[in-house]
Amino acid sequence: MARYRDRAQAGEALAELLGDHDSSAVVLGIPRGGVPVAAVIADRLDAALDVAVARKIGAPSNPEFAVGAVAADGAGVWDEVALARYGIDVEQVTEQAGRQAEEVERRLAMYRAGRAPVPVEGRDVVVVDDGVATGWTVAAVVGWVVRLKAASVTVAVPVGSTDAVRWLGDLVDSVVCPLTPRRFMAVGQWYDDFHQLTDDEVVSTLHHHA
Repeated sequence: MARYRDRAQAGEALAELLGDHDSSAVVLGIPRGGVPVAAVIADRLDAALDVAVARKIGAPSNPEFAVGAVAADGAGVWDEVALARYGIDVEQVTEQAGRQAEEVERRLAMYRAGRAPVPVEGRDVVVVDDGVATGWTVAAVVGWVVRLKAASVTVAVPVGSTDAVRWLGDLVDSVVCPLTPRRFMAVGQWYDDFHQLTDDEVVSTLHHHA
């Protein structure tokens, strides 16, 4: 199965498949890795670019195990099946969501660097990440965009697990995902260059597109 050279090439591939969107659309990149992908798409569509931050909610006993995510307005989404399976108290998750919401707010301010958010109400919105494994972060952003009254929501990711792409499709108007490998282990395995981006790179990308 094909791989991407880097995030820029992944953005080009998605832009080709998003040709029915026009310059009135808003492209939201999920940092860090989704922002350079989103920037290429916004360039090709001549659309507005902004950032959409969400933070993973980890299991109390294993923070790396995602059981949900929290969006910019503090609203969280979580996997109730996983909570029940691992005996995780909803109150614990809610408490962690509150802490993560503060971090989301801080990161949004840092990435925007004083710029006002791009309005999404009544507009077609494309939510972009560099890939999806569980889908919780993307789902949190989607919920936030819906609450902001976007006209339509499309999720665009270069690669994703079959399960995540399927259930995200139930939340949005459409999902664009060229690669859904059966043996999906991690997003990075589908890129030749999947280097860790810095916050400064994200800020620079957003600044150059402003």
